[in-house]
Amino acid sequence: MLPYLSALSAGLALLAAPVQERGVTVEAPGFVLGGVPATITITLDESRAAAPFRITSATGRELVAGTLVPGDAIEVADLPLVKADLPLALRFGEDAADVIAVEPRFYPGWVSILPPLIAIALALIFHEVVVSLFLGVWLGALIYAGLNPITATLRAIDSFIWPALYDPDHVAIIMFSMLLGGMVGVVSRSGGTRGIVEAVSPLATTPRRAQLATYLSGLAIFFDDYANTLIVGNTMRPITDRLKVSREKLAYIVDSTAAPVAAIVFVSTWVGFEISLIGDGLRIAAGQSSTTPDAAAVLESASPFAVFISSIPYLFYPILALVMVALIIITQRDFGPMHRAENRASRGEGLFRDGAMLMVDTESSEMEPPDEAPRRWYNAALPVITVIVVVLLGLYLEGKSKLGPEGGSLLDIFGEANPFSALLWGSLFGCLVAIGLAVGQRILSVQAAIRGWIAGIRSMMLAFVILGLAWSLGEVTEVLGTAQYLTGLISDTLPVAALPGIVFVTAALVAFATGTSWATMAILVPLVIPLAVALGGGMDLSGGVSNPHLLAATAAVLAGAIWGDHCSPISDTTVLSSMASACDHVDHVRTQLPYAVAVALVALVAGNVLTALGIPVVFSYIVGITTLFLLLRFVGRHDLESPQFKD
Repeated sequence: MLPYLSALSAGLALLAAPVQERGVTVEAPGFVLGGVPATITITLDESRAAAPFRITSATGRELVAGTLVPGDAIEVADLPLVKADLPLALRFGEDAADVIAVEPRFYPGWVSILPPLIAIALALIFHEVVVSLFLGVWLGALIYAGLNPITATLRAIDSFIWPALYDPDHVAIIMFSMLLGGMVGVVSRSGGTRGIVEAVSPLATTPRRAQLATYLSGLAIFFDDYANTLIVGNTMRPITDRLKVSREKLAYIVDSTAAPVAAIVFVSTWVGFEISLIGDGLRIAAGQSSTTPDAAAVLESASPFAVFISSIPYLFYPILALVMVALIIITQRDFGPMHRAENRASRGEGLFRDGAMLMVDTESSEMEPPDEAPRRWYNAALPVITVIVVVLLGLYLEGKSKLGPEGGSLLDIFGEANPFSALLWGSLFGCLVAIGLAVGQRILSVQAAIRGWIAGIRSMMLAFVILGLAWSLGEVTEVLGTAQYLTGLISDTLPVAALPGIVFVTAALVAFATGTSWATMAILVPLVIPLAVALGGGMDLSGGVSNPHLLAATAAVLAGAIWGDHCSPISDTTVLSSMASACDHVDHVRTQLPYAVAVALVALVAGNVLTALGIPVVFSYIVGITTLFLLLRFVGRHDLESPQFKD
């Protein structure tokens, strides 16, 4: 036992506790990554006098110099290091006589992408998402803990999984999902689900019509991607199931009309965040040393909202993704794994493959209605409508209260609102209405309604486990600096015309590896706008709306982030789409990925490349849409035995 305890103690020691010597405290990371700037904090004890300091590398190169002030903490950030620089030496005092060694471990920068890359690869290859995600988290903890496997196992829990789960926004998403799942359980138990299927049956008579109804519902719920995903998936699943639409196809439609719509429509929980980032980028660009006074004045006066609105035509990926879904529904042609899934479902061989690990248990007997329960469609429709109305009203009222008496536009109001509070309010009222309808009509007793509510929550436990592990892997990528490493690949010596395409690819890789579009946008937008200006993309900016290179580069960040978030198995919206559609998560990713990659390539070439060459945006969309149609026409196939071809 003693050797194991010694190994554990040694591993914990590698986590770089602050070093205190001669009245100076140095806080440094336990490891640094090539290409990812490091941060060191130095604090001088109040009992000592002010003293100059400098940090030198192992080769004697001076990295930074300054003066230590008693009681003040100096943060040395953005410190680029290579292996030859280590160990560092902090020299301070008279004639720099006092020296403190700073000896973090060094890893190549590419190490930071290994945890998400291996987790995603294992999930796609072995169809086992829980184990794959945990292995990704553990690998990140292994790097974090100095390659000590015992410490890594402990740190996987206390440094990554636990922090991911007590994040307030993550807790809000889980609570919203739980409440919505409970609402679905009550609706199903009271017969409302079967009632809405019977009511819609005369209209949704073919798989094509069912898919079209799902698509239009996704476009209609534009104000938030989480609400869009969970409401549309749970509402339309009984209808698409009856018409033999595969769960994979349902998850694809739900996922492809969530973030793309929320990111484009100017009244949504996304757009306020995006506009704030654009404003930050414009301010940074105005203040950089290479910006001329005239250009700085223009940038400072530019409207972030005007820049966002003007950049919408350059959002090639989300717009073409919506077009792709419509083309697939109209033509009923598929290719790759989705074609096989649709053939299986249309031939009556299963809505999901044998052995699939469904994110939600839709077969629970506790959610089945009693035989005598009436099939009333409004018992399902009213709770869903309640959720939508309360969320919209909550966003409006909370945003308005934060703006104060002066008020503001609808965009300002939605931008100020906390989406998670509104989502929680809406799902809670949806539960109350569902239970009230079931009990008030004497379809269920209070106890039976609560049992149905609990069954709905219980059916989603696997999804919560996967969601928690996905967030934990996101914590790993943040600690390892994955996004910073990938972002650092952007060069400031590029021709400005090449910037949108490279930014799109970079943003896509960052979001795919980290599983988050918002963090990707937060990192890249304030970086890309000043870069575009420095490369000459902002010199003829007029009111913030007339420079195509700046607009295209800004839109490329947003579009690339949406692609990565759309495709990544560790993205919360991808997990929620699988959850709402009761689909195997890996099957959803595998069937959606070929479509998303195809659209991304078309968006990159027909959109970013052609417009960079001076081709009008309208022509780019004509080329892009035509290419997608031809792809489905000559590569896509449909099953001629499907019901929609027997009309």
